[in-house]
Amino acid sequence: MSEHTPDVSVIIGAYDAMPYLVRCLESAEAQTLGAGRMEIVAVDDGSTDGTGAYLEDFAARTAVPMRVIRQANSGGAGAPRNTGLRHARGRYVFFLDADDYFGAEALERLVAMADRAGTDVVLGKVVGVNRGASQSMWRATVERADVFTSNVKYALSAQKLFRRDLLVRHGMRFDETLCTGEDALFTLEAYLRGTGVSVVADYPCYYLVGRDDGNHLTRRGGYEPRFDSARALMELIARHEPPGRRRDLLMLRPFKVTLLPQFGPGLLGQPEEVLRHKLALAAPLMRQYWTPGVARRLDPEARLRLTCVALERPGELRDVLAYVRRQGAAPVVRHRGRRYLAYPHFRGGTLPDGAYRVVESPLRRMRRFAGRFLRRASGFLDRSD
Repeated sequence: MSEHTPDVSVIIGAYDAMPYLVRCLESAEAQTLGAGRMEIVAVDDGSTDGTGAYLEDFAARTAVPMRVIRQANSGGAGAPRNTGLRHARGRYVFFLDADDYFGAEALERLVAMADRAGTDVVLGKVVGVNRGASQSMWRATVERADVFTSNVKYALSAQKLFRRDLLVRHGMRFDETLCTGEDALFTLEAYLRGTGVSVVADYPCYYLVGRDDGNHLTRRGGYEPRFDSARALMELIARHEPPGRRRDLLMLRPFKVTLLPQFGPGLLGQPEEVLRHKLALAAPLMRQYWTPGVARRLDPEARLRLTCVALERPGELRDVLAYVRRQGAAPVVRHRGRRYLAYPHFRGGTLPDGAYRVVESPLRRMRRFAGRFLRRASGFLDRSD
């Protein structure tokens, strides 16, 4: 390898990644950034399908400086990424999954954004291939996104451009004890420690591939690791943000993305002991981090479900889930001038009215009042003619 510092180290952790690895490596090699401005650090995590041999063969013939490390299988994505990070030399690093591939101009655009904006993390537009991918993140290119109010807090996968100096200064590594969610923990820490987050939304930078065999690490394991992931993320947020509005805004992510799906309609087909166990796992998290500020920022159905969890009301939760499965959203009712969704047990005494309340955002409330004013003004003008 040459001695100069590359702009980007592309870190690829690979386990039984054939044949997807072929396109992955080709997409890295074809970057318009140029072979002289990048390097590939590939880590074979104990593959049994020829992945390691293919990596070494590719390294021998590519013009991109490439290092291949082979290690015993770790059972997760964190360890090979950490290995790659230890060997990386670039100003930036990008964690490319061996199943996925780049858009041709991805690294050139991401590096240009980071250099121009001076930010430490850059998100590039993600496109799903044979699987879904979030769309809400990619409405506009943003040089500096607000971590607290924007959707970047929901985009916590590791497939991003990180300034390596940030990671080195803070000794950041993926938590290898977590079976799932280690990338969310790493990425959110980078958001909170860094100088800013940018979004490149006007070019498809990353293609997220759904494997035909469905063999994705994020789909492995039972429900218990999800609670471990939520706990780790909540603890990280609490360490970086004191109680208040900004902490509540960040806590929306683990509550909505990690905890809420554990208490969805799928519970109706599971034994009672599973629900009881999930409630027990959630109880310390709800006691410590569930606040009125988090609750009022959720839609009524999500708020109601998590209120049942916080109050440890399995019967009421099952009734709500059965209603949602059978009828969908509840009708709006008014009580003492306020609007509520009439899900089961509303005004029944076992759950607080606030769990059912329709809470409008300030912008939506302003628009509603503006519309009402315009209608009244129009009526006045009509009468004055």
